[in-house]
Amino acid sequence: MPAGAADANWSGDYSLKRFAATKTGTSLAASQWEPDFSDTYTFETDCSSGVCIATVVGGPAPANPTLPQPARYTWDGTSWVHPYDWEWDCYQGEGVPKVWAAAHSEAYYTPQPDGSLQGSWRTDIKSGPCAGSVIMRVEAYPVGRSTGSFVTLNFLQGGFGMPAFFGPEGPGRIDISRLMSRATQQLMADAARVAAARGDSDLDALHVLRVMAEQDPVRTLMQRAGADPKSVVDAVDLRLPQGREQGAYSAPALSSAVKTALLEAHQLARALGSTYIDPEHLFIALAGDPDHVPGRLLASAGITPEKLQAAVQNPAAGPVEDESTTPTLDKYGVDLTDRARNGGVDPVIGRADEIEQTIEILSRRTKNNPVLVGEAGVGKTAIVEGLAQRIVDGDVPESLVGKKIVQLELSSMVSGTRYRGDFEERLTKVIDEITAHKDELIVFIDEMHTIAGAGGGADGAMDAGNILKPKLARGELHIVGATTLDEYRKNIEKDPALERRFQPVQVGEPSIEDAIAILSGLRSRYEDHHKVHYTDEAITAAVELSARYIGDRFLPDKAIDLIDQAGARLRLKTATVDTAALQQRLEQLESDKEKAVADELYEKASTLRDEINGVAKRLEKAGSSVPSEETPDVTAEQIAEVVARATGIPASQMTQAEKDRLRRLEEELHGRVIGQDDAVRAIARAVRRSRTGMSDPDRPVGSFLFLGPTGVGKTELAKALAATLFGDENKMLRFDMSEFGERHTVSRLVGAPPGYVGYGEAGQLTEQVRRNPYSVILLDEIEKAHPDVFNTLLQVLDDGRLTDGQGRTVDFKNTVVIMTSNLGSDIISSKSGGLGFTTGDAESAEKPLRDRVMARLRESMRPEFLNRIDEIVIFRKLDTEQLHRITDLLLDDSRKRLQSKGIEIEFTADAVDWIAEHGHQPEFGARPLRRSIQRVVDDKIADMLLDDLLEEGGSITVAVDEGELVFS
Repeated sequence: MPAGAADANWSGDYSLKRFAATKTGTSLAASQWEPDFSDTYTFETDCSSGVCIATVVGGPAPANPTLPQPARYTWDGTSWVHPYDWEWDCYQGEGVPKVWAAAHSEAYYTPQPDGSLQGSWRTDIKSGPCAGSVIMRVEAYPVGRSTGSFVTLNFLQGGFGMPAFFGPEGPGRIDISRLMSRATQQLMADAARVAAARGDSDLDALHVLRVMAEQDPVRTLMQRAGADPKSVVDAVDLRLPQGREQGAYSAPALSSAVKTALLEAHQLARALGSTYIDPEHLFIALAGDPDHVPGRLLASAGITPEKLQAAVQNPAAGPVEDESTTPTLDKYGVDLTDRARNGGVDPVIGRADEIEQTIEILSRRTKNNPVLVGEAGVGKTAIVEGLAQRIVDGDVPESLVGKKIVQLELSSMVSGTRYRGDFEERLTKVIDEITAHKDELIVFIDEMHTIAGAGGGADGAMDAGNILKPKLARGELHIVGATTLDEYRKNIEKDPALERRFQPVQVGEPSIEDAIAILSGLRSRYEDHHKVHYTDEAITAAVELSARYIGDRFLPDKAIDLIDQAGARLRLKTATVDTAALQQRLEQLESDKEKAVADELYEKASTLRDEINGVAKRLEKAGSSVPSEETPDVTAEQIAEVVARATGIPASQMTQAEKDRLRRLEEELHGRVIGQDDAVRAIARAVRRSRTGMSDPDRPVGSFLFLGPTGVGKTELAKALAATLFGDENKMLRFDMSEFGERHTVSRLVGAPPGYVGYGEAGQLTEQVRRNPYSVILLDEIEKAHPDVFNTLLQVLDDGRLTDGQGRTVDFKNTVVIMTSNLGSDIISSKSGGLGFTTGDAESAEKPLRDRVMARLRESMRPEFLNRIDEIVIFRKLDTEQLHRITDLLLDDSRKRLQSKGIEIEFTADAVDWIAEHGHQPEFGARPLRRSIQRVVDDKIADMLLDDLLEEGGSITVAVDEGELVFS
């Protein structure tokens, strides 16, 4: 291409290739491996301004939105140059947020005589973790022309067509490039680019091996031979010296190892009956040369020339593998290091200390068997998987390099053992295999407490623990165990001979911050599975809400379950309907209906018609909803909905309707509880504090002691609160404390302790709260309970938790605890108290009355108990007006029952007054009113219904005539 600006032209479709696999530079990004990549772009050149500019007018859009568009290349007389500023997104590892930083890049492409363009791309990242330079080779060639057409031929003819290049001693000439297949020619060209991009003057066999390991068919051949191509690439990169930065392309010279390998590959190809040298032949030649690094590297990876030659001769055969030396262990175990190598384990975050402690114990001379002890769900198994990943990555001490971690499944070993000695035989075989490879294997036993008793029985068979003890004592086994605190104490510590051979590693529950980091690291795995996106707020909410509302499980397991379920729930909601299947179903139903009509099966045709209508509606609905191509977001609100569904606790944000309902809470409670304003206000305040997040999260929503005479509304207020919060007054957990007046009855509340009759049975209080964590608890007539019951309730009122007889901690933090008592009712009922029927200055008399009631209360209950109660509320006696309102409320029940029968009933004001006056007994409060209504109203109406005096559609009026109730 002429150098003059007037003749410069870069137009048409070109394939641009970036050699990212061989990039160099000082930035962290330069050391991160990625494959070469290429895309096709359309260029147009414009020289009308006196300067020739080639503009990209077609091609894929860049993934990075900060790249300037369209890209424009300016002709400087020798090359097309494109400088630009943008932002680099620095990748620091899976689960770590990318960091954006300003960067300056410059790309240049120099035209070549064969029509291609060669050049380089350099980026300088100005700040952040990836600060530094990134340099890679680039090339462009017209679409339809192979990249080998302008590199391979020049390189091969120049390198292989020289006298005595590959021939025997003495003069001779072999043009070996003519004996290579096109795939091998391309392979050698790619290897030459790798060497040139690194600035290496010689094309070494390692360059060739690196390219082979990334391309088929050699990559597949490696896998069939039992090697990991990625590991081979990593090993090659470690052995290749860091080359100097080099701008323009220059063909490197061939090393003696490459020349020898090509000659041997040619001989192998002829021996196998092939006309040309294929990449497989060259690969086998490299593997069979122990005098050079590639041969030794492949041998250490387990690849031998014999296995490769067999694989080439039998391409349809399966992997060429050696017979396993641990067949029994392979049958009952899972290789965790192999799973980690294949990306089958989740990233482990925030457990570096525990992994380091495990490595330290494994590196000890004696007692080198760690056992991870912690609650279920805190990440014990994940720590072992993290250790396996470290071994794969080489991030372990020399004593652990190359070791395998195999998880032994004891349940699989026990399964199917019918006769005495079967299990011992299996376990002995496994132990012998492990002992024979003790320098290579670490055995992981999850739920390690199962070894105590596994395989043992009434017939005297030895369990797994006793079989393992001698080997552990002699240090012939490397075992990592995992178990819970309770199981370790019950099964391992009670056997000192077994316990002393293990070194415990305590695994605590991660903090809120660590759990958020763990979920952030796992986010991509669950996003890929559910095809959703988790917002940062959703990750935080999953941890915080699970920590607050799911008290019987542990982080991070319970938080992971929340994001998993929320993702599944959202995916199901946004899943598109298979309209093609619905249409096919509709056509089939139409055909069946027509056949039924033709056969005069009209009932069947009618059923099919209804089904057709249903399918048609589903099809119409599916057609009207356009599926979104955007990935749906899992939000914090959706996480809260999952918590609410699982626990019954309203963890979600309040809707406007709920806010309005909370504002009107007193009004709703007053609709059922008459005359107890102080109690209603206290309850409403506690509920509002809880739902707005202003209450102490480590205590119950509220704890109240209701004092007052019988029949004034103490129990009714608890029922009204349950009905208001849950829509059903039966959701209240009620306990008659007169049943717990003896010392031994405490065990009925929390469950019997070990060694007592009834151990293992759930406690009445703890079990009901465990199953209904968001509830109203009514402890009726609390003063009748035994003093030991008060001691039990202390931690409920103060810490919001209670431990049952089986050692489980039950969460009371989302309950409202209401206790009722009749203590001091005689004082409240006295006329001198200033309460009851209006007597004048009630307010001035209330304080001395309260003091007298509290004095009576302190005589029966200890100060530490009273001090933990949020509010002690004294219920007033009911006056005449309040009794009339209560009477009207109770009569509503009779109205509703008759309305359900289609009969209307009306009570005159005189009738309501008459019922209130005749039903009221001052010493019993409002309770006698209900009995009075049953006697004078319900019984009379029942007789009228039996005598057919009332029929559906009729009405009745209840009035007072001459001092008696009359029904007309």
